[in-house]
Amino acid sequence: MSSEPPASEAPRVFPNTRWSVVLATRQPTPESAAALETICQAYWYPLYAYVRRCGKSPHDAQDLTQEFFCRLLEKRWLDSADRAKGKLRSFLIVALKKFMSNEWDRVSAQRRGGGQAHAQFDTAFAESRFATDTQSLAPDETFDRQWALTLISLTTARLRAEFAAAGKPGDYDALKNCLLADRGAIDYAAVAKQLSVNEGAARVAVHRLRKRFREIYREEISQTLAEGADLDTELRHLAAALARQ
Repeated sequence: MSSEPPASEAPRVFPNTRWSVVLATRQPTPESAAALETICQAYWYPLYAYVRRCGKSPHDAQDLTQEFFCRLLEKRWLDSADRAKGKLRSFLIVALKKFMSNEWDRVSAQRRGGGQAHAQFDTAFAESRFATDTQSLAPDETFDRQWALTLISLTTARLRAEFAAAGKPGDYDALKNCLLADRGAIDYAAVAKQLSVNEGAARVAVHRLRKRFREIYREEISQTLAEGADLDTELRHLAAALARQ
């Protein structure tokens, strides 16, 4: 799967999600709902993919994932989230597993009796993305892989926004294919032509882009970890998740 889906398939919103956002959902204010929406939009797909890989149908996976996020707020499950105790990745998947084991059958029966879900996701997009993932992975491996891809999407969204803020969205479009390419596969002459610069300047631009990508990616990962956690260990874990076949 591409690390950056085409615009037609990309999530509609991929905001930065930090532990501070999680903590904001604990407050009984209108802002807490907005904070939960931020978490939903950033991380719903890895959880949806986990549920699908567990054998649930698209319809049931949509309902289950929707209801899970609703209950994160309604039941104040996020009150137990503690950045000092572990990863946001681990907290969400453990909470989902508990929900699937302990509450989903009862909630599903209630919904058949007229209950309504409040969180809405683009199931057509989800199924299109799920269909492109041809790896035969276990549910937990699928979740970790999609979590890593989500962090890459968050990173590229921030990088794109930085270029736009600098008034250079065209430069990002010219350079983006160089982000994850092997250095030997980069056509610097073609990049230089797109940027209207010489090849030396193109090489510098690619180097700076890739360096900034790494910086943002590390920031995105660190925002999901416990205080004092080993960032490099998590980087290796996510790299391994992306490499699984």
